[in-house]
Amino acid sequence: MKIAVFPGSFDPFTLAHKDLVDRSLSLFDKVYIAIGINSSKKGLMIFEKRKQAIESVYANSDRVIVDMFSGLTIDYCTSVGAQFILRGLRNTNDLIYEDTIAQNNLILAPHIETYFLLSRSGTAHISSTIVRDILANGGAVDKLVPQEVIDFL
Repeated sequence: MKIAVFPGSFDPFTLAHKDLVDRSLSLFDKVYIAIGINSSKKGLMIFEKRKQAIESVYANSDRVIVDMFSGLTIDYCTSVGAQFILRGLRNTNDLIYEDTIAQNNLILAPHIETYFLLSRSGTAHISSTIVRDILANGGAVDKLVPQEVIDFL
């Protein structure tokens, strides 16, 4: 069974995240959306609400599991039996940043491969940071975030 972990803060989970997960289901049998817990960061949504919101997006899928973790992503991958890490790339800056992490993960865990999916046209401009900024300034995010997530904001 091909199992992937899609790690991130997902604060909040966006349509760009959803697009990557949906597309990855043609590559993997199971995808764990793994919310990284960093207690030193103050987020928009508490971790439990993030988990509940994403679970509501995938309520009808038994191939997507939403979970929380702390520590190294590769250790979490090992704990759930994942052989792959899924990451999205919006631009060349993402590639440079993500490549560095992937190369180090390969040194630490050569049995876990990182798969990069390019953001589709129409979602590459969406980031959780931008969504948080729009929300903080009273803007509408209904074209950036799944409806199920909006219900939790």
